[in-house]
Amino acid sequence: MSDSIEHFRLAIAAAGLEAPDSINANGAIHRFSANGRRGDDSGWYMLHTDGIAAGAFGCWRTGLQSTWCAKSDKAMTAAELDNHRQRIKAMKAQREAELLATQQQASQTAAALWQEAAQVPAAHEYLTRKRIKPHGVKFDGHRLLIPMRDTADKLHSLQTITPDGDKRFHPGGRVKGCYHSIGKPSGRLIVCEGYATGASIHEATGYAVAVAFNAGNVALVATALHRKYPELSIVIAADDDWQNRGKPRSDLCKVGGAGRGWLHRSSPVPD
Repeated sequence: MSDSIEHFRLAIAAAGLEAPDSINANGAIHRFSANGRRGDDSGWYMLHTDGIAAGAFGCWRTGLQSTWCAKSDKAMTAAELDNHRQRIKAMKAQREAELLATQQQASQTAAALWQEAAQVPAAHEYLTRKRIKPHGVKFDGHRLLIPMRDTADKLHSLQTITPDGDKRFHPGGRVKGCYHSIGKPSGRLIVCEGYATGASIHEATGYAVAVAFNAGNVALVATALHRKYPELSIVIAADDDWQNRGKPRSDLCKVGGAGRGWLHRSSPVPD
């Protein structure tokens, strides 16, 4: 059993997550810090060691999810393979129910924080350093609060930015498909990664901007916005990170339409 637990822990680390020092193999969902930072609990795992050891793990912040088994499919008997597939199906349902409950709770607490927040002071250090204005953001006395909404304008979560630029997502909040809008869409809509980049683009061009918050979310946001505004030309203004092996690149794709649905790559001021 101990070998299976250690192999499972190593699989988590191999996926690029900060693996927990100890693993509880009781089949329940357990949270851990996926990036090693204190207070982060975006990582999750579940592991069964009865029968053929099997588990699943991932990170709710990035959307990563993976399954693991101590035995390959080819090495299993037909009965073992069927039992394994049923177990994986049950773990998926358990994970999705937990994720939905966590996101619903995060949405409620984010809404309360947003309601209590104040207008941003004119001399906020981060905005001053970036030479940008506050566009639809608020202030909690120290940090900027950036709302994260879907295409129905539902507030799901918040991103916070401290005066020195440290960015955090509200714990447990939904990121996938969420964005912050700046300006009113007309003719062309720009999708970018960070708030400072989005504010800079809007102030320089006047175009409406959707801030997707990270590279992995850009294509999802662009696709969702294309469905909402099929008549608009959607342009991706991705960070110029193609030579940075340590940072993911925004996905480029065609989201539909005769020319207007193409997502293009440009290089604005990095956030």
